[in-house]
Amino acid sequence: MLKVKVCGMTDPLNTKEIVRTGPDLIGFIYYSGSKRYVGINPEYSLFDSIPSGIRKAGVFVNERLSVILDIVHLYRLDVVQLHGNESPEYCNYLKNKGLMIIKAFGISNSFNFEGLDKYLDVCDYFLFDSKTKDLGGSGLKFNWARINEFQINKPFLLSGGIEPRDASTIKKIDHPCLFGIDINSCFETGPGIKDIKKVKDFIEEIKR
Repeated sequence: MLKVKVCGMTDPLNTKEIVRTGPDLIGFIYYSGSKRYVGINPEYSLFDSIPSGIRKAGVFVNERLSVILDIVHLYRLDVVQLHGNESPEYCNYLKNKGLMIIKAFGISNSFNFEGLDKYLDVCDYFLFDSKTKDLGGSGLKFNWARINEFQINKPFLLSGGIEPRDASTIKKIDHPCLFGIDINSCFETGPGIKDIKKVKDFIEEIKR
C-alpha cells in the first residue's frame, strides 16, 4: 500500500486535524526561501499532536549539518529530507547518525537517472519532484512517464503538483519502487494550511 506524506505544515491546529486524516509522514520545512518555512525555532505545539506512528520529517536545503542535527534533536524528527544540492558524503554523514534520509531530486526533461547511483547507499528513499527555482511546493507536475527510466532498486516518493483528482491515476502507476506520495500546495487553502477534506478524501482513495 502506498504511503502518503503531507508536507509543508505550519499551524498547530491544522496539523492536529491532518493527523486525523491518517498520513504516514508529516513534513515541516526548515528552509527560509519557502512560503511554508516554520522558522528556525517553531513552537513545540506544532509537533505535539503527532503520534509515534506518524513520522515527522524535516525538510532542509543545503543547510549546515550542525543545524540539522540540532533541529532533529530539539523536535525529535524521525526523517531528514534533503531538497538541495547535497552530496553523497553529506547524506552519508547524516545517515551514519542513525537518521532516515530522503533525498529529493528535481526532474526535468534532461534529468539523468543514472546519476543517482552514487546516492544509492547513503539514502533510504529518493523523492522525485518537479525541477523549479522554488525547490518544491510549486504546484507543477513533471512528466510522470519519465519514472519508467528509473531502473535503480531504491524506493521513491512521487511529488510535484499532485492534485486531489490524481489519486486514481497514481494508483495505476506500475513501478516496483514507487513507495509513496508527497502532497503539498494543491491541497491548501493558503500557504502552509491544508484543506482537511481534500487530504482526507485523497488518502482514503490512495489506500482503498
